[in-house]
Amino acid sequence: MSLVLTQFLDRAVHLYGKKPAIIDEQGKRYTYEAVNERVNSLSFGLDSLGVEKGDRVAYLAPNTLGMYEGFYGIFQVGGIMVSLNTRLKPRDYVYILNHSESKVLFVDYDLLELIQPVREQLATVKTIIVHGLKEDKEGFISYDRWLSSFPTTDFPRVELQEDDVSTLLYTSGTTGNPKGVMLTHRNNYLHALSTMHHLRVNDRDVLMHILPMFHVNGWGSPFYYTANGTTQIMQKTIEPKEILKKVEKYGVTVMHMAPTVLQSIMDQYMKVNPQIDQNVRIIVAGSAPPKAFIKQLEEEIGWEFYQVYGMTETSPLSLASYISSEDEGVSNDGYYTLKVKTGLEMIGTAVRVVDEFGNDVAKNGKEIGEVIVKGPGVMKGYWKDEAATNATIINGWLHTGDMGTIDENRRIQIVDRKKDIIISGGENISTIEIENRIYDHSSVKEVAVIAAPHEKWGETPHAIIVVREGQEVTEQEIIDFTREGLAHFKCPTIVTFMEELPKTASGKIMKVKLRELVAQL
Repeated sequence: MSLVLTQFLDRAVHLYGKKPAIIDEQGKRYTYEAVNERVNSLSFGLDSLGVEKGDRVAYLAPNTLGMYEGFYGIFQVGGIMVSLNTRLKPRDYVYILNHSESKVLFVDYDLLELIQPVREQLATVKTIIVHGLKEDKEGFISYDRWLSSFPTTDFPRVELQEDDVSTLLYTSGTTGNPKGVMLTHRNNYLHALSTMHHLRVNDRDVLMHILPMFHVNGWGSPFYYTANGTTQIMQKTIEPKEILKKVEKYGVTVMHMAPTVLQSIMDQYMKVNPQIDQNVRIIVAGSAPPKAFIKQLEEEIGWEFYQVYGMTETSPLSLASYISSEDEGVSNDGYYTLKVKTGLEMIGTAVRVVDEFGNDVAKNGKEIGEVIVKGPGVMKGYWKDEAATNATIINGWLHTGDMGTIDENRRIQIVDRKKDIIISGGENISTIEIENRIYDHSSVKEVAVIAAPHEKWGETPHAIIVVREGQEVTEQEIIDFTREGLAHFKCPTIVTFMEELPKTASGKIMKVKLRELVAQL
């Protein structure tokens, strides 16, 4: 049997058909049987538009029922889903839609203004269907009206092979145009099986989709939570007050998000102290949070912190941070030291840390090398870019561009992006290590460290800080505080204060944009 993603919804319908599958943004409940009927209608609709096996269908939408059902509706006709980041500029959509040669575009009504100015520049998009549009207007088609005109009966599926591409995801490159990452049904399927084990996904879970589903397929969450018959709550925006109300109302047990998003939710929790009795798992990726952050979440709020690591090109997850049976008896401080580390390689994935010659670094938790990954989650390649594919996947190993260490127990710690490492006086300095120290300061809400040019040392650390509301702190106080905990050559010599830091749609701090902003000061 080929490993095809449609099997996950099939399983949910067969075993959990009457169970709530989706609770949409208005609070309306849909069972797995009802969702499946809508998915069938979507497939019939795509078929009527001439979408065939291998055709690309694009989605520009936040976390909604329409976005979710897009995955399975497209897969049934053999199409490829192109998920678009909602925080790009109109010109970016022109490039991605034309480069992917997408035939149909689904867009949320709230985001239609991003497409309207460039509509005439879309070379291959023949049809634009709008979620939330009540009536057909100016050539835009109302999704609900259109969907209701097609049968809900089983759609005669196109035969798929597990090596067929299922999703095409565009990475936000630091230079040049974004690259399209091709993930196959096999990539996503086997990633789902491994991830559901490590995250302990089960049919009693209630997931709230906070991480955008366009972000590497929501780390694959529409696949493995569906396979397990989990009830899934749609959350369109990052509104901490609303999120906590839903956690309480619906009994949410698991959420995925970036550390910055979690911080805003934690701040709101401490203000309102909601009555949340169920166990809650928080799955975090994007940057390494400090010990104090994790300790507050687990000891004061009572939620479990679970860190993962990955990238679009690996489907995405390859490392998971958990306390294993080999860690029994670890001290309280040792427990949080392990929690801070990026993690252990996940089942079905091989992860190494290598030097510039491709040799494994010493397993001492000190020597820094590049993290490389091998396994069934590694992408098929970059869309229309064989040269970039060959430069990234070498002898079957995907080179992540992330720098890390590995200890005697094979725990990996990401210390920086290769391009973010600061080289000062010939010494490699991890910006993450500096950020973790600064986060220990009670007045700091957010921090990012970048390299600044230095006449003598080449580069020097530059800290950009958002101060907590009602708090005050000076540049010299921050410098002195870091010097108390780090070697002096690692400490920032420049501190800039900002009201907010630029972030991606998933909540990850954009250091590329930050460098541009700081250069203008």
